Amino acid sequence: MIRTYSPKKGEIDRQWFVVDAAGKPMGRVCTEVARLLIGKHKPQYAPHIDTGDFVVVINAEKTVLTGRKEEQKIYYRHSTHPGGLKSESAARLRQRRPAKMIEKAVWGMLPKNKLGRQQLKKLKVYAGSEHPHQAQQPEAITFA
Repeated sequence: MIRTYSPKKGEIDRQWFVVDAAGKPMGRVCTEVARLLIGKHKPQYAPHIDTGDFVVVINAEKTVLTGRKEEQKIYYRHSTHPGGLKSESAARLRQRRPAKMIEKAVWGMLPKNKLGRQQLKKLKVYAGSEHPHQAQQPEAITFA
């Protein structure tokens, strides 16, 4: 009989990573960021426990949307009041809050429950190249 492995709190080692998103397609960056947040790159991975790492994304305003998504992609939100649907193009959202684009894309790749919300809290996104997490000594990571 094979038993399910469940890592204990002491066995989970969290690291900090820095991802530079400048000039890279947003979807490619977000899939790798979601993978790091979930913890799938670790041998201790368990789908029911948060084993992921902290991820700092810098240069969010310099990510690339392929094709004509910059003008055609629409982000929606609703105020929960009648007639409260608001829409905004990707170009407008990038101008107003560039970090929100990456946060929304990564949230779409995480589980929609308590575990996903816990994992999303470990994501730190900054529009520019400066971030306040130098004390954690984050490791720069690049994707192929």
